[in-house]
Amino acid sequence: MKIYNGYERLPRNYTLATDAYEYTMARGYLDGSKKGEAVFDVFFRKIPNNGGYAIMAGLDKIIPFIQNLKFDERELDYFRSAGYPKEFIDYLKNFTFHGTIKAIPDGTPVFPNEPLITVKAPIIEAQIIETAILSLVNGAMEHATAARRIIEATPANVAVMEFGARRADGLEAAIDASIYGIMAGCAGTSNVIAAQMLNKKALGTMAHSWVESFPSELEAFIAYAKVYPDNAILLVDTYDTLKSGVKNAIKTFQYMKEHNLPLNNIGIRIDSGDLAYLSKEARKMMDEAGFSNAKICLSNGLTAETIESLVAQGAIFNSLGVGDNISKPEGRMGCVYKEVALREDGIWAPKIKLSNDTIKIVNPGYKKLYRAYDKETGYAIADIMTESGKPIGKDNLIIVSPEDYLKRKEIKDFTLAELQKPIFVDGTLVYDDPNIDEKQRYCNQAMASLYPEVKRTKMPHIYHVSGTEEYVQFKNHLIEDTRKLILK
Repeated sequence: MKIYNGYERLPRNYTLATDAYEYTMARGYLDGSKKGEAVFDVFFRKIPNNGGYAIMAGLDKIIPFIQNLKFDERELDYFRSAGYPKEFIDYLKNFTFHGTIKAIPDGTPVFPNEPLITVKAPIIEAQIIETAILSLVNGAMEHATAARRIIEATPANVAVMEFGARRADGLEAAIDASIYGIMAGCAGTSNVIAAQMLNKKALGTMAHSWVESFPSELEAFIAYAKVYPDNAILLVDTYDTLKSGVKNAIKTFQYMKEHNLPLNNIGIRIDSGDLAYLSKEARKMMDEAGFSNAKICLSNGLTAETIESLVAQGAIFNSLGVGDNISKPEGRMGCVYKEVALREDGIWAPKIKLSNDTIKIVNPGYKKLYRAYDKETGYAIADIMTESGKPIGKDNLIIVSPEDYLKRKEIKDFTLAELQKPIFVDGTLVYDDPNIDEKQRYCNQAMASLYPEVKRTKMPHIYHVSGTEEYVQFKNHLIEDTRKLILK
């Protein structure tokens, strides 16, 4: 099992972290001798906050969850007390996950209605892990997607620090926000335990309480500079940013200069007020005082939209501290886990969930998922689904919307990359989960392959998740056959 600098990624056995109906169904399958193999897809239908993309995350927790999947006496005692029969408890006592799991790697930009994770396993095993997998991936993707929106809105030369632990829904969520924030592009985190897990130095400055604890703001700043001369970033908005805070910060820098303290990492943080106006005025004041190297950090409920607005207004800043909108962002992923195929008596049959709402009709069957890239520009053109085992054109290819057969497009001069990677094969872990820095580099590279129009904050271009012509025909025929069957 992968250990984060001495910490397990999941701190306890989460075998029972599931909805009761998973075990209700599992017992029913066992009693009915329904032991066939099933395929389930994890996907989402809508991108949070009307964004153009989401970021895949959560594999780092799904892997240890599957590795730890066992029923010790404590878990078995629960089922005994709940009245489950001995046959089912004996089954759980000898439980081992035998399945195959494929998934899109963490850090990949992903889109609605495509399989993020595919579980192929005996149906009881696949059913038992549903709730935990959804819980792990939904939360992880919300943090990672929110963080990447912040990164995309921020100028390339500006560092984003994740500051959201105190806003998270509990300590584990705070750790997740830090880890997935860094994975998605943040320079670091203020969360000390997460920084330790990742073997990184925690980032941060001071709080207003430090300033309030001294007789004067100037005394607070000088005291801080004496203790931390190599990181003298001073919080200047406790009383009045320009009339008091910045002026006292300049006096502190002058004190440091006179006392031969290092001036290589000095600056201010502004945490309230009109950040654009205050940052420009503070920059002027510090430059006129001879401290043009002093940095400016901005914080205070920053979102992708407010960051873009700050840039448009000419705000001047070297770093950003972002909390709420990474650790507790608005919008939810809404990933679901749907059965798409079932094998009984050695025969595979595709399965489909129908709905009067077209977007809720599942893409059936055991599939492969490809990303097509334009050979000339390197930009991603579309993601394309096929039935597993079916060939896909490598030169000219007709791709079709799975929701509307009339929406089709021919693509040429492209390369294909299969998106899902094997994680477990027949119950054995075969995937080497990259470290956080490798994931961040990969995320940056993957995002660079998206057209800018897909990444924009407002009214993004819709990236196409398509099927081959053959796959969409297969889906439509299955819909017709299923409707005929149920209407008999």
